Amino acid sequence: MTNNKACRYGSHRVLDGKRILPQPAQKLDNTMTIYENEVLIDVSTLNIDSASYTQIKKACDGDAERMKAMIMDIVAERGKMQNPVTGSGGMLIGTVREIGPEYPNKKLKVGDRIATLVSLSLTPLKISKIVNLDPASDQVDVEAQAILFESGIFAIVPSDIPEKLALAVLDVAGAPAQVDRLVREGDTVCIIGGGGKSGILCCYQAMKNVGPYGKVIVVEYSKDNAQRIIDMKLATDVIIADATDAIDVYHKVIAITGERACDVTINNVNVPNTEMTSILITKGQGLIYFFSMATSFTKAALGAEGVGKDIELIVGNGYAKGHSDLSLNILRESAEIRAMFEKLYV
Repeated sequence: MTNNKACRYGSHRVLDGKRILPQPAQKLDNTMTIYENEVLIDVSTLNIDSASYTQIKKACDGDAERMKAMIMDIVAERGKMQNPVTGSGGMLIGTVREIGPEYPNKKLKVGDRIATLVSLSLTPLKISKIVNLDPASDQVDVEAQAILFESGIFAIVPSDIPEKLALAVLDVAGAPAQVDRLVREGDTVCIIGGGGKSGILCCYQAMKNVGPYGKVIVVEYSKDNAQRIIDMKLATDVIIADATDAIDVYHKVIAITGERACDVTINNVNVPNTEMTSILITKGQGLIYFFSMATSFTKAALGAEGVGKDIELIVGNGYAKGHSDLSLNILRESAEIRAMFEKLYV
């Protein structure tokens, strides 16, 4: 451990030659010797962001060994797991190995199992081995170490929920927490990409918030995922459509809502070019929450202007106060959602 206290935001780890923060940096110092205000973590699993994992899988034609090599190359090059195409990262779970004496959170102890709630795109990471990678799952088991900065948030892994299940939910905890903030009783809500991990949690929270007089419309590409939403009664209406086809989705949504369109649209998809779909189906002075890291905010802003829509566009901040508790409580409240996630992640 070095003797100097470093920047609480991690700028001392940036190797780009200029004073910027770790997330936009191209390369970080991933030396696993901590500063006085850092935490060293022995990492067991990476939960790679859905947009990133989808891009890696596509680039490697779904070949597990090529995907492993690509992930190792990214981390070796950047000192962090930040996909150079999507710019996104993910999160991790691991055991606290060492805590700097000036780290401010005195409740954290060596040996604690934690999930980081900050992106891998800003987390110094060194992987010695990828133990297991399944192309069908965005959770990658590793032998690795990582650094948590003083400003980094985390959650202690709960004792009543399996670790990998908790990791899967905490990875997207910001989405249902924002739904809880944004959706009101009686609203008409559309969730684009409602059948995925974040989408299901958002559907549950939206149905809870809109009450008996509101609507939750799901747009889902996969017929299987759409049927799952129907079976679990997580929406009032389900549309099977390609979210990149803005005109088709617009007509299908308007057939349900009328010309008024949706009060709130939640975009959870992990592919690009769904911005205009979100804009067209949202009413004037409504709002869109773009949780997807595949979103181009240039396309969203200029697209809304181009069609004369006065809409509040909200960037998908993965952190919202209380988001970890809210999301884990969904698993405690819904046996069906917990059972479904257990099949995928446990």
